[in-house]
Amino acid sequence: MEMEWKRADEAQADHASRVPPGQRLTAGFPVLHHGEVPYYRDMGKWDLRLFGLVEDETVISYGDFMKLPMREFGNDIHCVTTWSKLDNRWDGVPVAVIMEKVKLKPEAKFVMLHAEEGWTTNLPLEDFLRETSFLAVRHNGELLTPDHGYPVRMVVPHLYFWKSAKWLRGIEFLAADKPGFWERNGYHMYGDPWKSERYDFD
Repeated sequence: MEMEWKRADEAQADHASRVPPGQRLTAGFPVLHHGEVPYYRDMGKWDLRLFGLVEDETVISYGDFMKLPMREFGNDIHCVTTWSKLDNRWDGVPVAVIMEKVKLKPEAKFVMLHAEEGWTTNLPLEDFLRETSFLAVRHNGELLTPDHGYPVRMVVPHLYFWKSAKWLRGIEFLAADKPGFWERNGYHMYGDPWKSERYDFD
């Protein structure tokens, strides 16, 4: 019995060390978004556009995207609305695979993610290129639901989860940083959960 308590205490301590300030754990997967949820009836109309400061713009069809090499990722996610969800398992395309499709111009330093409904969010190129960043198609063994970004969502787990754009449709490479939708509406330009970078005054 004492060993069971010890293991429980150790697990609790491990969880606590993985939760940023001001966050609370959830076992669920809350749904938060702006605008309507897109429902795709014809996947032939979905594609992913890679554009901006690239030598040649590239468009990847849904069929070609699903043929790209995928792997499993594990991470914790932290929402700016104060919930955290630990031990997520995803399947998706590593950013490195996507970057094989384009050649960046040297002045490219930032990325703007474009999603359905005109939704956008920004991040530095180096954060986009991290080995932990990927384009997800499954969460915990199941295809993403429409509420959670089907067919493809960006996942950037080291930043607040609004940076992990749902319903991804475009990746634009930029020379200078500029705010996306939520950043224009008061959210932090970077969004590090360990620094509580929630709003533009943080």
